[in-house]
Amino acid sequence: MFSKSCEYGIKATLFIAQKSQRGERVSLKEIAAATNSPTAFTAKILQILAKANIVNSTKGPNGGFEIEKVRLEKTSIKQIVLAIDGNQLFDGCALGLEKCNENEPCPMHEKFVIIRNQLNETLQSSTLLKVAKDLNLGLTVLKQ
Repeated sequence: MFSKSCEYGIKATLFIAQKSQRGERVSLKEIAAATNSPTAFTAKILQILAKANIVNSTKGPNGGFEIEKVRLEKTSIKQIVLAIDGNQLFDGCALGLEKCNENEPCPMHEKFVIIRNQLNETLQSSTLLKVAKDLNLGLTVLKQ
């Protein structure tokens, strides 16, 4: 459903969110290891997330990545998806056709509109704080 970049971006952001709840900054290497992603690839994803103001990046010996508490409460998983994959998942045709809309629907248009609306609502209502808290309750596969 999501691109590989987006999947890694979500995992990285959630890992940072978990650590940020404890007041910790995490290094690029820690994030790459926790998400099982190559360091250079992780760096590119984190650069996108920092540009989108989803994560904070601090340079220097005590630097690393973190997310402010207010952002944890307000940032949704949808914002991560939009930052990395754009809005294709929310606006594009299920079959990838160029001409697909209410006036010229593809064969799957009506069914996909329902799914897309449910997905949109789920991702929008899932804040980093809520998902990170759920992960901290033991539902995570991310390394700690």
